[in-house]
Amino acid sequence: MIRDGAYRGSTKGLAQRKLQASIAVLSRRFAADFLKFCTLNSKPLPVVGVGQAGSAMLAGLGEVDIRTDVPLYDMYRFGALVERRSDIVDVWRSDFAAFALGCCFTFEPALREAGVEVRGLKRGRTVPMFRTSIQTVRVGVFGGEIVVSMLPVRRRDVDKVRAITARYPHAHGAPIHVGDPAVLGIRDIGRPNWGEALQVGADEIPVFWASCGTARNALQCAELEMFITETPGRMLVTELDCQSDVGFFKVF
Repeated sequence: MIRDGAYRGSTKGLAQRKLQASIAVLSRRFAADFLKFCTLNSKPLPVVGVGQAGSAMLAGLGEVDIRTDVPLYDMYRFGALVERRSDIVDVWRSDFAAFALGCCFTFEPALREAGVEVRGLKRGRTVPMFRTSIQTVRVGVFGGEIVVSMLPVRRRDVDKVRAITARYPHAHGAPIHVGDPAVLGIRDIGRPNWGEALQVGADEIPVFWASCGTARNALQCAELEMFITETPGRMLVTELDCQSDVGFFKVF
């Protein structure tokens, strides 16, 4: 449906038990440094697929065409968002390299099955994401702050959420922080840098995961001539099964 242009919405809650991924498409000139950057910052940037330079296929993730199989794409020039489009067929270049990075949407079905009710997991909602004061390990032109996503979790469910999400290191794994957002350098939890704000209820506590938004932040800071990502919340849905007992894997 996505490839045919019949669906352009959020992929949250779609194709449950399939690995979802963020994407980054950039010039092969920077590909080696970007891969090293992701490897050294694997918590927010778990690499699950790398395409050959010039190829739009990510065969290890299934029958994937990176040009058409994301609901909505964001195109950046010199760090600024200039266009949002439904496919990138006519802008694809022979010097492009594509990357897929594991996404937290992957572990949401496991939380629901365990009886964990998290308001931010409602279909169609883009979770709030924040720049933190924690710096990534820089490689070449790539650096900047780690980005986190936040979900309000009932206090009694926090330990359960930690245990379940830790089984998915390819989708950011366990949270990196629970509680006071100021510890991460977040001044106002009501004003995310990306996504939709979520209020934290009296019986809830904010829980923060490392986010693949870190890649977008690093690419913007690098001010490359051109790069492409998914629109937040519109992920690449792969054909890989992703059960809770699946360990970390790489597809190169």
